[in-house]
Amino acid sequence: MADVTDTPDMPRDGETSEPLDRALGERYLTYALSTIMHRALPDARDGLKPVHRRILYAMRGLKLEPTSPFRKCAKIVGEVMGNYHPHGDQAIYDALARLAQDFNMRYRLVDGQGNFGNIDGDNPAAQRYTEARLTTAAAALLDGLTENAVDFRDNYDGSESEPVVLPAAFPNLLANGSSGIAVGMATNIPPHNIDELVGACLHLIKSPNARDETLLDHIQGPDFPTGGTIVEERASIKEAYRTGKGGFRLRARWAVEDLGRGTWQVVVTEIPYQVQKGKLIERLADLINAKKVPILADVRDESAEDIRVVLEPRARSVDPAVMMEMLFKNSDLETRFAMNMNVLIDGRTPKVCSLREVLRAFLNHRREVLVRRSEFRLGKIDARLEVLDGYLIAFLNLDRVIEIIRYEDHPKAVLIAEFMLTEVQAEAILNLRLRNLRKLEEMELRSEREALIAERAGIAALLASEDLQWARIAEQLREVRKAFGKTAPGGARRTDFGDTPDVEEITLESMIEREPVTVICSEMGWIRTMKGHVDPATELKFKDGDGPRFLIHAETTDRMLMFASNGRMYTLQTSLLPGGRGMGEPVRLMTDMPNEARMVALFTHVPGGKLLVASSAGDGFVLPEDEAVAQTRTGKQVLNVRGEARARVCRPVAGDHVAVVGENRKVLVFPVAELPEMGRGKGVRLQKYKDGGLSDATIFDLEDGLSWKDPAGRTRNVAAAELADWIGARAGAGRMAPRGFPQNNRFD
Repeated sequence: MADVTDTPDMPRDGETSEPLDRALGERYLTYALSTIMHRALPDARDGLKPVHRRILYAMRGLKLEPTSPFRKCAKIVGEVMGNYHPHGDQAIYDALARLAQDFNMRYRLVDGQGNFGNIDGDNPAAQRYTEARLTTAAAALLDGLTENAVDFRDNYDGSESEPVVLPAAFPNLLANGSSGIAVGMATNIPPHNIDELVGACLHLIKSPNARDETLLDHIQGPDFPTGGTIVEERASIKEAYRTGKGGFRLRARWAVEDLGRGTWQVVVTEIPYQVQKGKLIERLADLINAKKVPILADVRDESAEDIRVVLEPRARSVDPAVMMEMLFKNSDLETRFAMNMNVLIDGRTPKVCSLREVLRAFLNHRREVLVRRSEFRLGKIDARLEVLDGYLIAFLNLDRVIEIIRYEDHPKAVLIAEFMLTEVQAEAILNLRLRNLRKLEEMELRSEREALIAERAGIAALLASEDLQWARIAEQLREVRKAFGKTAPGGARRTDFGDTPDVEEITLESMIEREPVTVICSEMGWIRTMKGHVDPATELKFKDGDGPRFLIHAETTDRMLMFASNGRMYTLQTSLLPGGRGMGEPVRLMTDMPNEARMVALFTHVPGGKLLVASSAGDGFVLPEDEAVAQTRTGKQVLNVRGEARARVCRPVAGDHVAVVGENRKVLVFPVAELPEMGRGKGVRLQKYKDGGLSDATIFDLEDGLSWKDPAGRTRNVAAAELADWIGARAGAGRMAPRGFPQNNRFD
C-alpha cells in the first residue's frame, strides 16, 4: 500500500483548520477587547487604567508612602514591569512621569524628585536619575487594600496578585480626568475640583434621583491644573454633562500691563490645558513673521517658575481686546477640550456616561468598599473576642491553668476538655507570656472586650442599615473635602469662567493702516509693491529677460485676485506682498498655483462686483466677485476646463454688451443678459467656431461704442450704429472684425 502524505488541505497533528474570515474576526475581537478593557479606557470606580493602578500598587508594595524617603524611578519601573505589567519600560515610565506632572494632573498621585519634564514640552530625565514616592492623594486611593476592600486577581504569570480596582476615597476619574484611544472608541475627560465633586456626591446621596442639571449647581465645570478661563455657554456645558459628550472653549489668562506714557503690553500668565508653551510661542512668532496679526509686534517668554509671556502691540492705539481676539482665533491661546466620558462600568462594560452616572458608579463602589471593610473588621473583632474570652477564663482559673501547663504531657487537649475552650483559645493561652499574668492585665482585657463588643454592635448596625452606610460614606467624603478641598493647599479652583468680549467681527483689513501702494507684477510672475501710486510711465527694473505685465494702483487694505489658466482664482493680501526696492518674490511661492498654469489676470477685488470669465473653448459665464475670494493658498476653482481648453478671459462686468473675438478673427456682439450668473461651472457657449477657439472678450456699453487700441497705442472706436452687422445672438459665428482691428485679436 502506498504511503499517505499530508496534503495542503489536510491539517497536521496539533493544528486546526478554520475559515480565514472567522479566524481574523475572532482574533481582532480579542485584541479590541484587550485594548478597551486593559489599556485605553479608565474604570469609572477609581478613574485609573491598569498601568496607573499597577504603578501605585507597586509603589505601595515598595513602602513608598508620602512620608517615606524617595526611591529611584528605575526601581519602581522594574517592579511594575517584572511583577504586574509585562510591557515596555519606557511606556511605564512615561505613565509614571505623567502622574507626577503638576501641569497634567490636577491632584498629583506621584511625588517626584528630579526633572519630570515641564510645560515647555521638555521630556523627563531618564528613570535612573529621577526619584518618586506616593502623594497623599494616592494614599487615599489605596486606603483599605489590606482590609479586603476590593477583589484581587493573579498577575500575568500567577506569581503575584494585584487589585482589580482600588478603593478610591475620592472620585479620581473626574478629579484628574483621563484620555485614551481604544479600538473603535476613545475617551477624553477633563479634570475637576474635588471640593465641587464632593458637594455633588453629597447631594446625590441625599437625593438619589437628582438630575444632571441639579448636580451642576455644585460642579461649575472642569478645573484644569494650568488654570485659564472657560468661555463656553452655560447651556452647552449642561448639555455636555447630560449626554457625556461636548466641548469646552478654554482661553489663556491675560492682563494689560501699563508701561507709562500711554504704552502698554499684554502679559499671559496661564495657558490652556495640554498646550506646550514652547510650541505656543513658536506659533505666535510665526504669526508675526507671516503678518497674519499685523497689530502684534513682538512676543517674549519671560517665564521663570510661573508663566509670563509678553505680547507687544505694534502701536499704542491698538485695542488690547481686539489684538487678543485675533490671537485667540489664530493660535493655541484658545483651545477646545472635547469631552467624551467613555468609561468602563464595573470594569467590564464601556459606556458613554453622563455626570450623574459617573458619580453614581463611584458612590456604589464606595458603598461596596465600606461593606467589605466593615465585614473584614467584623471578622477581626470576632477573632479577637474569641481570644479575649479564652484569656479571661485563664485569669479566672489561673492556678489550675498553670498546673495543667506544668504537669500535663498534652496541656492543649486538657485545657480544651476542662474549660471547654476552642483550638484558637487554647493556643493563645499556651502562647501567653508570664509577664502578662498580672491583675492589671485582666482589667485591660475586660476593657478591651467591652470596647470591641460596642464596636461590633455599631458595625452590625451599619451593615444592617443602608441609611447608616450612606451616612458613613458622606462622613468619609467630608473628610476628603477637608483634606483636598478649597481650604487645603492647592485645592482652590484654578479655572474660572468668563464671557467672550463684545468685539465686532475683526477682519485683517481693519487692523492694517490704509495707505496707497502700487502692485507690480512681471511677465515671469515676480510680484512686489511700491509705496504710493506710481506713474505708469515710470521706468521700473526687472530681472534679465523679464518685463512688466501688471501695474495696479491699490491700497494696503485691498485684496488682489489672480485668475490662472487652470480656472482657479487665487487671493493675495496686498499688505502681505513684498515691498522695498527689490524684484519681489515669485507669486507661486505665495499660492499653490501649478507649474503648468499661467496668470491670466490680476486685479483688485471689488466687493459686490461681477466678472466675465471664459475659456479658450468659447464657454463662459458671469461670476459674482465675492464668490471668487479664496481663503487658502490652493485658491478656488471657478471655471471648469477640460482637455486642451484653458481659462483665457477674466474681465469686470462694466457694460451691457459682450464683444467676443475668435482666433478666426470673427467678432460677435450680444447682450450681457444672455449670460448666466454662476459661482462655478463650465458656462455656456459664447461664440461658435469651426476651427480654433476664443481669443478675447470684453464688456462695454453699446451707446458708447466698441473700442480697442491699435499698434500705435491710439484708441479706435466703432460707434453703436456701425456695430449692427456684428450684433447677434449668443453662440453665433459672428463676422470678420472691423477694419483696423489689432492683429493679435485682443481688445486691449
